[in-house]
Amino acid sequence: MSAGALAGLDEHQLEAATALRGPVAVLAGAGTGKTRVITHRIAHGVDTGAYSPGRVMAVTFTTKAAGEMRGRLRAMGVGGVSARTFHAAALAQLNFFWPTLAGDSAPGIIDNKVRMLAHAADGIGLAPDVATLRDVASEIEWRKVSMLSVDAYAAARPNGVGRLGVERVVALQHAYEKLKDERRQLDFEDVLLACAGMLEAEPQVAKAVREQYRHFTVDEFQDVSPLQNRLLELWLGDRRDLCVVGDASQTIYSFAGADAAYLLDFPSRYEGARVVRLETNYRSDAPILAVANELMRGRPGALHLSAAADRDAGAGSAPVPTVTAFEDDRDEARAVAARIAAQIADGADPRHIAVLYRAHAQSAELVAALSDAGIATTVLGGRRFFDMPEVRQAVMELRAASVAPIESAFVDTVRDILRSRGLTDEPPEAGGALRDAWEARAALLRLAQEAPEGTTLRAFADELTARAKAHDEPAMRTVTLATLHAAKGLEWEHVHLIGVAEGLLPISYATTFEHVDEERRLAYVGITRAGRTLSLSWARGVRERQPSRFLREIGNGTLRAGGATSRAGAATRRAGSPTGSGRPRGSARAPR
Repeated sequence: MSAGALAGLDEHQLEAATALRGPVAVLAGAGTGKTRVITHRIAHGVDTGAYSPGRVMAVTFTTKAAGEMRGRLRAMGVGGVSARTFHAAALAQLNFFWPTLAGDSAPGIIDNKVRMLAHAADGIGLAPDVATLRDVASEIEWRKVSMLSVDAYAAARPNGVGRLGVERVVALQHAYEKLKDERRQLDFEDVLLACAGMLEAEPQVAKAVREQYRHFTVDEFQDVSPLQNRLLELWLGDRRDLCVVGDASQTIYSFAGADAAYLLDFPSRYEGARVVRLETNYRSDAPILAVANELMRGRPGALHLSAAADRDAGAGSAPVPTVTAFEDDRDEARAVAARIAAQIADGADPRHIAVLYRAHAQSAELVAALSDAGIATTVLGGRRFFDMPEVRQAVMELRAASVAPIESAFVDTVRDILRSRGLTDEPPEAGGALRDAWEARAALLRLAQEAPEGTTLRAFADELTARAKAHDEPAMRTVTLATLHAAKGLEWEHVHLIGVAEGLLPISYATTFEHVDEERRLAYVGITRAGRTLSLSWARGVRERQPSRFLREIGNGTLRAGGATSRAGAATRRAGSPTGSGRPRGSARAPR
């Protein structure tokens, strides 16, 4: 055994990392170290000679996750492993084989599906608004990952989109496909379809790919669509060297075609499959895990999370998650801002604090309240760090300076360049573009200060360029605001989950059992992002909202009242939610 590749793994992680021959399913709960297991398993396979690095493909769902996986493998001395998204792997194969098969280069990729749809709509005399076009684009994506023809789509989704009846939606999709063909372009989903079609139709291509890649690992397997699963099957052929890793409780992309059945049914689809369960959580304190476990109790594939020994030892002093009711959204936002201000005053790093919500529209009051409290924020899903003009300009100047003789120390040179662009000792007021730019430059300076001893300016500029390509963004010293979807895969010490009310979480259009179950999984994702403190809150508002059914499902035993405001608090008590039914349980513990 290779001690290096297996060092520091717990009993169950070790079981997964040493199961080198597939089929293997690793059921990995939130915070249980799944990326660690994947990379250590691959490194162990390479170290023992079971794997040749060039014949391993590790499939992820985001470019950032692929970059992180490659970085971890490099740190363990393992290079040459192909860690890519489904789309990146498929596109590389199309570009490689297409010239031989078709005699010319592969088609280009559409950069804006909505714009193409607008042109297609104009061509058939339709003039839908941008919101409708976006919804039609989503429908096209769902149809393709579900492997349905346009006519089969019409039977599956007969209600149309917005004011467009299904006949017009079908006509628009046909026009879109025709225009795309005329321009010799593919969309994002076509890449997977074309790659799968190529592998099915060209035996020599399938043979070459299967010779190249012998061992497959797929992360976030609960999120695979029928199309992605089909492509994976074509990559594998009749071989069984497949390891899948996932958590059914974190399936939150069903609307985009994700189907957790591929994970849950893995043992029945692959005879003799080995199943390893990872349920020791290294992220969260025990009281937070108690809330998560209660929410998912009895759900298909739910894992029972327990805190790691070092965290469980202090369970008696760990803050119990709170739930608080407010009169309206503004009161809720101001209270959350006050709690965050108290946490920062007590020594919490703003980078370790997040406010999570179901929909982007909920962020407006929060941004204003936090700005009024002098707290800078970053909204996930906005402009990427390395796309910010001030960051691009700074990287260009650092690269230009790196070719000239440097008279001062590396960090001093970086600081001088950033000062010339507007970095000051004291930040501007929170809120607005000036503070955003200052925080970005401050993050670049911290990267320089944290660089290994002996780093040169050229090496630092190269590292920034590599990070930009891998979407490996530094954390600015700001409080993070994010939707529950955007928060998946991330973690913070302190999490405030707002809007836990009927109509918001679950969202108002979640009317079927399946849709509500997905909303439950979204709530679970939000809860399991928290490490030390978790606060849940909701506001009655002008629409007389009621507390979320999820609060009642969690129950009184795992949540504490957080000091509800009068009318909303009374409403909560009448509804029987954990904020105050039965005898009082005392006031909330102050976040640490």
